[in-house]
Amino acid sequence: MTTLLHISASPRGEASESLAIARTFLDAYRAANPDHRVDTFDLWDGTLPAFGPDAAAAKMAVFAGREPSGAAAQAWDDASRTFDRFAAADAYLFSVPMWNTGVPYILKQFIDVVSQPGMVFRFDPEHGYSGLLSGKKAAVVYTSAVYGNGRDAAFGVDFQRPFFSGWLRWAGITDVTEIDFRPNLVTADAELLRKQAHEDAVTAAKAF
Repeated sequence: MTTLLHISASPRGEASESLAIARTFLDAYRAANPDHRVDTFDLWDGTLPAFGPDAAAAKMAVFAGREPSGAAAQAWDDASRTFDRFAAADAYLFSVPMWNTGVPYILKQFIDVVSQPGMVFRFDPEHGYSGLLSGKKAAVVYTSAVYGNGRDAAFGVDFQRPFFSGWLRWAGITDVTEIDFRPNLVTADAELLRKQAHEDAVTAAKAF
């Protein structure tokens, strides 16, 4: 059965613009694909493991061709379980709000947990990295409250999309659909752009 995994990086629940647009996408996707399975991974639900000293030691051990041991082995098992849930999906929907010109730290934590050798990538000393998730596709909802394309730098800069889209490509996911909602919420364009973002989500979901 085809599985779509929604990975949510927003902690704001019903107040979240990115989650509202994601729900519109999912409603349209389910209607268009009633035989597909939809799973949701809320990165804030407490199940995402930490990536600290033990996990870093495990990663370096694997890079060196050794088996992690002790606490590093447990950290590797935790990362592997998270990756297995991620890799089991055929397609992804990410809801990604902008935080301080970048992505929420919980999304970076997820990336650090699953981006392991033999999981998300392989490394060759001569040819470098190659992503292992080729053949999968992703839709990404990008939102920001103040930053927007064409606005003065005083309204922020974009380290959100370049970072996350770069990670997807690095992991081997090149079939990517992007949905934007980037109004300046102190102006009158918010409602018009919100309506457009939800319409874009429906269109993207039907074609996904």
